[in-house]
Amino acid sequence: MAKKPKKAGSGDSTIVVNKKARHDYHIDETFEAGVTLSGWEVKSLRQGKVQLVDSYVLLKDGEAWLIGASIVPLQTASTHVVADPLRDRKLLLHKRELAQLFSATQQKGHTCICTKMYWKKHLIKVQIALARGKKEFDKRATTKEREWNIEKQRVMHKGN
Repeated sequence: MAKKPKKAGSGDSTIVVNKKARHDYHIDETFEAGVTLSGWEVKSLRQGKVQLVDSYVLLKDGEAWLIGASIVPLQTASTHVVADPLRDRKLLLHKRELAQLFSATQQKGHTCICTKMYWKKHLIKVQIALARGKKEFDKRATTKEREWNIEKQRVMHKGN
């Protein structure tokens, strides 16, 4: 029997990226975690009504929780469901990953943040990262380097 051809997907499976995280933190290590969601939350994610800007990961009692992620309910959501857009959502990780995250966040200056939410086949995954906060001069240096790379690309493009 011949294999079925793969469907041409939309290409990008990313739902939302936390761009502010790359600006405010040095990313040391990333992990992939599942997230527990309600039905109305999945429908809102399909519409792209999510924001990760002020979200972080809290580790307590051997579990990881996504705090501060805002998923706006749709107007057409069921009327019998009380939708809380800022509710805490449990993250699904292996025990060894939880232990690694817990030990790393105990060090001074380290935190755990959510950097990205995306589809993986039919599941919704989040990318969480161990991060260290940037100082103000680090942020300026990053901005300066980004602007220099843009200018360099302009000069190279004009030369060709």
